[in-house]
Amino acid sequence: MTREVVVVNGIRTPFGKFGGALKDYDCYDLSALTMKEVLVQINVEGKEVDEVYWGVGDTSSCKDVFTPVVARQALLKAGLPPETTSCTLDKACVSAMSAIQLGFRAIRYGEIDTAIGGGTTTFSQEPFILRNQRWQGHRMGNMELEDPLYRLGYKDYQPVAIDAGVVAEQHGITREQQDEWALRSHQYYGIAFSKDRFADEIIPVSYKDRKEEKLLKRDEQYRSNVSLEKLAALPTIYGSSTVTAGNAPGLNDGSAAVLIMSREKAKSLGVEPLATIMTMDNAGLAPNLLAEVPAAAVMKALKQAGLSLEQMDLIEINEAFAAVPLVSSKILAKGDTAKFERLKAKLNVNGGAIAIGHPNTASGARILMTLIYELRRRGGGYGIAAICGGLAQGDAAIVKVD
Repeated sequence: MTREVVVVNGIRTPFGKFGGALKDYDCYDLSALTMKEVLVQINVEGKEVDEVYWGVGDTSSCKDVFTPVVARQALLKAGLPPETTSCTLDKACVSAMSAIQLGFRAIRYGEIDTAIGGGTTTFSQEPFILRNQRWQGHRMGNMELEDPLYRLGYKDYQPVAIDAGVVAEQHGITREQQDEWALRSHQYYGIAFSKDRFADEIIPVSYKDRKEEKLLKRDEQYRSNVSLEKLAALPTIYGSSTVTAGNAPGLNDGSAAVLIMSREKAKSLGVEPLATIMTMDNAGLAPNLLAEVPAAAVMKALKQAGLSLEQMDLIEINEAFAAVPLVSSKILAKGDTAKFERLKAKLNVNGGAIAIGHPNTASGARILMTLIYELRRRGGGYGIAAICGGLAQGDAAIVKVD
């Protein structure tokens, strides 16, 4: 017998730009901010949390590089009891959604009642690397430092920006369409922020600007002056055929946390559910098919839930590149141009990662909470959120808001 799992809160930091307002936060402190606040906001005590699942992909940025157990260190900083167990995981960009899924499974099958899922990325803390010195004496000559953020991807494969561009062209998605989507992302975000649509999810974060204490209240990636002309003038990156710094997100800092419970537990604590998680599922494809895998995850989740794409009132597909939501929604439309346009009208209606930012191991939690809060503003309905991760893994979650 399975139990209903509900989302009772979801919050995040504003997402900082590379070297921006959050650059001095380490992964433990940034994680602890959201772990603590997701409980404080709705007056739930830390002792009610059975487990914490936390996505962190760039552990080389932690001060404890070797086995930093970020989830454990952060929950202790957040004031949760030391008896709270945790798991730190790395599935690249799908990490935070997979973290929530682990809690979802444990609650659904009666192992626990309450979990926090989410993740943190601190790109600005990423160190340079000096390899192969432990067993080699070095008496003279230069030593070469490696920047792990340059040509971001996987050493045994080509950069993910190249894969995204190639796959986009295979599906007939042009550079111009990707630039148009990037402009849309900034425009929609600007409208949404001006109407306080992110007020439910964003918590202000203090930072020091020189010696002055300030509050970061808005995502730093957003640009109000973006235009198609400016986007078209940008060169492609890393040899990609279509991907530029303008139709992809930046290297961002940020943290996001989602608090989930069994419906019975929420009722016993007097906590109002924001949404019911209908199902969560994973997919994997050939490693170059990053842009396609959200569609594969969406189809698996819909089949598992016994629901149709047409029943989804809103869709979130993370903008790892503009190519990703465009390719995946085109696959989901199955060659039907009118359906493709209808899907796009439901997709990322408040902008996406190109404008908001993509701290990669936090984004899966971000798109889920953004989806839930927008459904609530619209009076309820079904929604699906999907995200791709390194070497073409994908996650998807279906929620219902009453």
